[in-house]
Amino acid sequence: MWPCIRSIFVHVLSFFWSIFWLVETLILGIDPGSRVTGYGLIRCSGSDHELLEAGIWKCVEEDSADRLKHILHSAMAFMRLHRPEAMAIEAPFYGKNIQSTLKLGRAQGVVIAAALQLDIPVFEYAPRRVKQAITGNGNAGKEQVAAMLPILLKNSITDHLPTDATDAVAVSLCHAFGLRKGAASRSGPTNWSSFIKNNPNRVKGG
Repeated sequence: MWPCIRSIFVHVLSFFWSIFWLVETLILGIDPGSRVTGYGLIRCSGSDHELLEAGIWKCVEEDSADRLKHILHSAMAFMRLHRPEAMAIEAPFYGKNIQSTLKLGRAQGVVIAAALQLDIPVFEYAPRRVKQAITGNGNAGKEQVAAMLPILLKNSITDHLPTDATDAVAVSLCHAFGLRKGAASRSGPTNWSSFIKNNPNRVKGG
């Protein structure tokens, strides 16, 4: 009796989960920086991910407070216009330069504040986790991440985007893939490893 009930429960749960994933979701990805902040907005529907807009907010101000104000106003205006359901942001990388880390943390903080002010949920991802989600390699370079995006996106409009913008798109995709973990398996690669596994005929030896 219990196995039968459990089977019915699993099928019902899968059904409602599949309905949930038919609903379109807007995810804003952010790659924070004290002078250049990248952003990427994607629309998710099931296993399809479409890039709607991506670019950078560049600060030319010399005063650090003015730069933070510029980032805050840019982020707030963008979020008010597009109203994403979630914001995914890359966590600061803690390097040897403490001053650079502090500046990066402040930039991240004002973007998070903008999202919270508009009641947009915020999710942080370490750079290594983002690279792992996109390429299957946590040590991948920015070029490898950018090269993978056209494969993962429904539309390929990432050409000629600055790396700050492609990194932001990658963060948004990382969050989308995390949300899909409980969903039914759908076609489409999520990283290089799965792409090679699912498309052996498209991989040629050197």
